[in-house]
Amino acid sequence: PFEARWLGRIGYTDAHDLQKRLVAERADGAIPDQLLLLEHPPVLTLGRHSDPAHILASSETLAERGVEVHRVERGGEVTYHGPGQLVGYLMLDVRRSGLGVRDLVSRIEQCLIELLASYGVSANARPDAPGVYVNGAKIASLGLRIRRGCSFHGLALNVDMDLQPFHRINPCGMANPPM
Repeated sequence: PFEARWLGRIGYTDAHDLQKRLVAERADGAIPDQLLLLEHPPVLTLGRHSDPAHILASSETLAERGVEVHRVERGGEVTYHGPGQLVGYLMLDVRRSGLGVRDLVSRIEQCLIELLASYGVSANARPDAPGVYVNGAKIASLGLRIRRGCSFHGLALNVDMDLQPFHRINPCGMANPPM
C-alpha cells in the first residue's frame, strides 16, 4: 500500500516536522508508505555535510528576500526550494523493498524521466551527479535520508519557477550549473 497526499504550499519547518512524525509511524508499521507532494515558500536547505560557503548571498540579503535557511539531515549539498517547484517527500520502507540507497535514487530518477517524457520532455540521469537533466541543465534534484529503515526527504522538480535564486548558491555544491 502507498498513500500520496497533496499538501499545497507549506512552510519548510512544518513539512520537516511532518516527515519526521510519519517516518516514526512508518517504521512502526502504523501507516503505509507515504508520498507528500507540496510546494515551499523560498527556502535554502543544506545537507548534513554540506559546506555553508556554497551559499553565495549574505544572510542579510536572504532575510530581505524572505528566504529561510535550514540545515537538515539529508545527504547532498545546498539546494533552493520555492514557488513553482514540485517537492516530493518519500517515506518508504526501504528494508522491505530490498533496495539500496543508490537503487532507490536511480528509481526516483527514472520515475521523473518517465513523468517528463509523458509531457514530451526528453530528460536523462547522470552517473556522476544525482538528479535529472534536460539538455545538460538540472531540472530535478534529489536528497534522501534513511532512518529506522525508512526513507525521507526526496525530490524537487523545477516546474514553473523563478530560477534566479539558484544564482545565490552553488546548487548541489556545483559552481554555476545550468538549472
